[in-house]
Amino acid sequence: MIQGFKEFISRGNAIDLAVGMVIGAAFTAVVTALVEQVINPLIGGIFGEPNFDDVAAFTIGDATVKPGAVITALVSFLLVALALYFFIIIPMNKLAERRNAGVEEAPAADADDVAVLKEIRDLLIVQNADGGEGQNR
Repeated sequence: MIQGFKEFISRGNAIDLAVGMVIGAAFTAVVTALVEQVINPLIGGIFGEPNFDDVAAFTIGDATVKPGAVITALVSFLLVALALYFFIIIPMNKLAERRNAGVEEAPAADADDVAVLKEIRDLLIVQNADGGEGQNR
């Protein structure tokens, strides 16, 4: 059982997944800081409130229902998506375009290899047509 565990954790895909999770967690902190410390204060400065938690709030008995919290969560989601798109996705796509601008795609197969394979195919066809007598050529 321990040998199986060692094999599992030493596989490349398990290690890649773990690294991706750590990088994702660190990246989450960057995006959260961007939204909470830059974008939300800008919204608060423009509209007066950085969240909508108290919009349409009402009380039933001792409980306070805050439908505005859903609006705050949706706006937060959209702000995170906006921050990711404009500050990460677009720059990374531009960087990839610049890297690939001068790169030509490699041919599917070397022309010499294809020619040799065609010759072998043709010789096999001739050999089979001769009933195997073409082997002494």
